[in-house]
Amino acid sequence: MHIGRFAPSPTGPLHAGSLVAALASWLDARAHGGRWLVRIEDVDTPRCVPGADQFILSQLAACGLMPDEAPVWQSQRTTHYRAALDRLVASGHAYPCACSRKDIEAAQAARGTLRQRGAELPYPGTCRPEHGGLNGRAPRAWRRHTGKFSFNDAPTHSPSAESATNSIANVTSLHWHDRRLGTQHQHVEQAVGDFVLLRADGLWAYQLAVVVDDALQGITHVVRGEDLADNTPRQILLQRALAVPTPRYLHTPLVLAKDGQKLSKQNGAQALDVSQPLVALTHAAQTLGLSAPPAGTVGLALAAWRDEWARRWAAGSG
Repeated sequence: MHIGRFAPSPTGPLHAGSLVAALASWLDARAHGGRWLVRIEDVDTPRCVPGADQFILSQLAACGLMPDEAPVWQSQRTTHYRAALDRLVASGHAYPCACSRKDIEAAQAARGTLRQRGAELPYPGTCRPEHGGLNGRAPRAWRRHTGKFSFNDAPTHSPSAESATNSIANVTSLHWHDRRLGTQHQHVEQAVGDFVLLRADGLWAYQLAVVVDDALQGITHVVRGEDLADNTPRQILLQRALAVPTPRYLHTPLVLAKDGQKLSKQNGAQALDVSQPLVALTHAAQTLGLSAPPAGTVGLALAAWRDEWARRWAAGSG
């Protein structure tokens, strides 16, 4: 069974870029005769806007995008995230970290590595157990040890007889396939380092929450914006460490602001106007490279785009 999902963060209403991802994930599920779910990703509670979750659901409903099950809220699922972290700690895939951002910047500066604009510095592994751990400092956060892969982390590699006696192998280069972007590759340890699972402020990190929820909801296909593609390898690492299935991924084109940057709430994206839902949906469909809809209702347009999507991803390509 094909199960897809749309997972907005309630930091404000949907905008034009959000609708592209919502429409694409809905079409993908419907074109494959599957189910489509909505998950409210409100794990970062300080950034959430009161009432935004319900407003988002009303925007989706106005556009004819109705989930097949009642939506779930991440803020109500913390026990699942705790259980997952406990499993990662027990298997040696996660460890406590005492470093602040200043500590990380200082450590990387000592190596001659400076922060690039708009990018996070890779974590240098200061608090890794093999480097002495916390060294008497109080833990601030928990991190995924990207230098440690279970054998399931690298299915294309056959461990030697010698390494097969160990529960963990050092394999740090990850390849995966995106249905739209093709073959992708990232050396996770070098690109992002040991990423956070539980933040210093006690909030669960997006990477862990999304992996746990996708697994619990049985998500088989993830369709989302291209800006999230570089999150995929971290999530695959977590899926393999937790021994849960890896969905198939498709990252959609982005809607750009006038300055050429991704349209987002941070750069002033306007709330999606659903007073004329067919107009809003047509703009989203154009971004996805779909044809102009037939004259008529939202339902007719969605049916036409569903059939076009099915043809596009036919013959086993979707």
